[in-house]
Amino acid sequence: MKLNTKTRYGIRTMIELAMDWGGKGLFQKDISERQSISYKYLDHIISALKTKGLIINVEGKKSGYRLSRKPEDITVYDIFTAFEPELSIVDCVSSSKEKCIGNKSCAAQELWCELNNHIIKFLKSQNLKVLSDKQSEFNSRSEENIFVI
Repeated sequence: MKLNTKTRYGIRTMIELAMDWGGKGLFQKDISERQSISYKYLDHIISALKTKGLIINVEGKKSGYRLSRKPEDITVYDIFTAFEPELSIVDCVSSSKEKCIGNKSCAAQELWCELNNHIIKFLKSQNLKVLSDKQSEFNSRSEENIFVI
């Protein structure tokens, strides 16, 4: 299983916004620079996150963005579903199951369904508060390791 770039960048964008929780919001250009995501590509990511209702504009057009709710109330799965309709590690576990030849009479399909459910459960158990706290810790460790000569 490989997550697409929009999903990965969407998670990084949301971590940035979670680290600013309670602040005045972040400008897209600042997120773009901090995360090394092209400004134009970040447009698509921001649009999907807004459509999903995960972020809002602070003061209208040409303003910053902030989370629509507390970081602890937003899961990684919420972010994932801003970019993908559902998690399906193989076609036969998708809600359509059109490409499944076994259709409920296949041991492999049962295995894939169970694995798929474990992944979803894990992604739902991870929230932005935990991720932003970890990122803050990584950032402070990096700053401690800077030597001034």
